Amino acid sequence: MSDLYLIFKNLTRKPLRLFLTVFATFIAFLIYGSITAFQVALDSGVELSADDRLVTVNKINFTQPLPISYVNKVKAIEGIEGVVHMNWFGGYYQDPRQQVLTFAVDQDSLLDVYDEILLSEEERTNWEQNRQAVIVGQSIAQIHGWKVGDRIPLNSNIFSQQDGSSTWEFDVVGVYKGAEAQTDTNSVYIHYKYFNETQSFGGDYIGWMGIRTQDPALNEQVIKAIDEMFVNTTFETETVPEKAFNKAFIEQAGNIGLILGSIVAAAFFIILVIVGNSMVLSVRERTNEIGVMKTLGFQSSRIFRMVLGESLLVAFIGGGLGITLSYGVVFLFNNAPIQLPVLVINSEILLRALAYIAGLGLITGIIPAVSALRLNIITALSRG
Repeated sequence: MSDLYLIFKNLTRKPLRLFLTVFATFIAFLIYGSITAFQVALDSGVELSADDRLVTVNKINFTQPLPISYVNKVKAIEGIEGVVHMNWFGGYYQDPRQQVLTFAVDQDSLLDVYDEILLSEEERTNWEQNRQAVIVGQSIAQIHGWKVGDRIPLNSNIFSQQDGSSTWEFDVVGVYKGAEAQTDTNSVYIHYKYFNETQSFGGDYIGWMGIRTQDPALNEQVIKAIDEMFVNTTFETETVPEKAFNKAFIEQAGNIGLILGSIVAAAFFIILVIVGNSMVLSVRERTNEIGVMKTLGFQSSRIFRMVLGESLLVAFIGGGLGITLSYGVVFLFNNAPIQLPVLVINSEILLRALAYIAGLGLITGIIPAVSALRLNIITALSRG
């Protein structure tokens, strides 16, 4: 009689208990897979930041403007390869509740500085030549059903046109993809020149500059040169690496990582209690049987491995099902008509999940397994 068969028979002697234990483990790892994928997606804005890219904003606050004349002055600084200026448009589509991340940018330099935005040569040409052109990300295009050739209206909840209207119409000339699976494709880009010429106020000002340096080693030198150039002016600047800027921007919403991590930790703690208690109870109920097995010649080390094997099997069944279904949850979110970063369960998440599953099985099984190992035959039979 194989040990695997005995493990199976011991697990299935109480089907309801087995189901509830596996189900609890399943829920814990479903939560882990889904929430961790979401957390990684949020962190991707930091992780995918280019080492040779900087962001220059108004020193007072990044919501304050900068004169557009700063752009050419910054371009002349040694060590800079490219500069693109951007302005927040505050866009929405048809309904104020349908917010669209819209940026008015310099169409000639956007794709050189942010080379993770991928367009075909034809789309790039059309984008640069049509002043009313707009390029939209793959994710946002899927949500609204936009495609190349469409003419779409975008409203601004901040700016208005000179005729009093807050609606601009644009030609969709490109749907861009990201260089990486988690590159943001929820944004929309319009021509700054067209926006600047038609808006009723705030002309000749920009929100910030994206700067690509010739080498990451030159970052500190460039940062110092930019900020010293505008010191003691009406519009002083603050220049930081893109990674630091994105991290600070995300943290404004609160410590989301801590919140999500706390949810996962709480789920695991509850599962440890449930599964651990279930295993202890299961072994206690079989004390007499363990005594008989030892009487028949089963070595204590063999019984130890069998009890630990039960715990590991429960963990891998429940945890495996949970992680598998979390792929389905991620797929549903990625295809839902809502603006979310692209969720991906990568190899790192999967390997970590497998380690947690093994750890859960060992932790919940080690105490009852040690109890079975040390159980004296006389003591065990006397409890029968």
